[in-house]
Amino acid sequence: MTLRLTVLGNPGHRRVTLFAAAARAAGLPEPAVLPWLDVLRGHARLPEAAEGVLLRVESPGEEPRVDELLRGPVLGRGYAPTRVEGTAAWYAGVTAALRALAARPGVRMLGDPEEIAVMFDKRRAHALLSAADVPVPRALSGEVTGWEHLRERLAEAGMRRVFVKPAHGSSASGVMALEFGPQGRVLATTSVELDDGRLHNSLRVRRYSEVREVAAIVDALAPDGLHVEQWVPKAAQSGRSADLRVVVVAGRATHVVVRTAAQPMTNLHLGGARGSLDLAREAAGASWPAMLETAERAAACFPRSPMVGVDVLPTAGWRRALVGEVNAFGDLLPNLTGLPGGPAEGLDTYGAQLAALLRSTPTNDRNLEPAR
Repeated sequence: MTLRLTVLGNPGHRRVTLFAAAARAAGLPEPAVLPWLDVLRGHARLPEAAEGVLLRVESPGEEPRVDELLRGPVLGRGYAPTRVEGTAAWYAGVTAALRALAARPGVRMLGDPEEIAVMFDKRRAHALLSAADVPVPRALSGEVTGWEHLRERLAEAGMRRVFVKPAHGSSASGVMALEFGPQGRVLATTSVELDDGRLHNSLRVRRYSEVREVAAIVDALAPDGLHVEQWVPKAAQSGRSADLRVVVVAGRATHVVVRTAAQPMTNLHLGGARGSLDLAREAAGASWPAMLETAERAAACFPRSPMVGVDVLPTAGWRRALVGEVNAFGDLLPNLTGLPGGPAEGLDTYGAQLAALLRSTPTNDRNLEPAR
């Protein structure tokens, strides 16, 4: 039987086109594309197939019409694609759409909607990892209602350096590295641009030291939900902070990117840069296999997700590592091939997933069962 795939994504986006290129390279038919916009508007038309539809889920991000459909109603006339707020509405819309697709007869999903829902809620993902004894930063539990509540809770916990993250955010949107100094001073490092009470994403990381500005940002983000965790000093490479994005496919760590930055957030679109994998392995030494194993342990918490991207945070000295986040769509790493000697050597992240799928199809349909 020829393996025929449909991709839920944004037509023309590089996630979709790169996956299609990998499918062609693997000798598979061109995947059909099911637009996120059609799904969210209730106009989803799935291709007809006697053996059912095998559906790969791609990120709905970076498509303004999709974003406005999800967040526009709660932001009203102040909507703009750059706005940070409205992530709770985005989350509710995306998860509801995935659950509805999974319930349709004949649809088999590569990626479980319930696991994706956990990964896109940083509070739930952190709790799940912690319960499985995966090392994670210390975090506040429960709700944080605003700036004053945050200050009270951090004082009670004795935490003076933290990351404040929108619970349902991605790509460091709205993330704030927050430090408390003597005499009530604060310093917040973030990509948020505060404009007349509204929050906008910016490609320039900036610092806020006025309490009223920091408070305004936290108060604007709190209604959508916040995840607050200890700011753990990370390892360094060439004088810059460094962490790892580890892609885990079918339970194995297949691809690793070292991300470095001069600021706390290492995201490449915020001025971060790819570092040297060889230098990282050399610095970690005997600890390197344990770092990859940590990523695999995190992925094992999501057994019905054939691929996850794990943000691994090596601590100072590269001797141990914590897991920062687990990403349902963490495989957009162009021009990166698999680790030497691993199951994806010579393949990009999409080729690795297709190879794993082809290996599993004849004898093991665990990842092909209808999502429940």
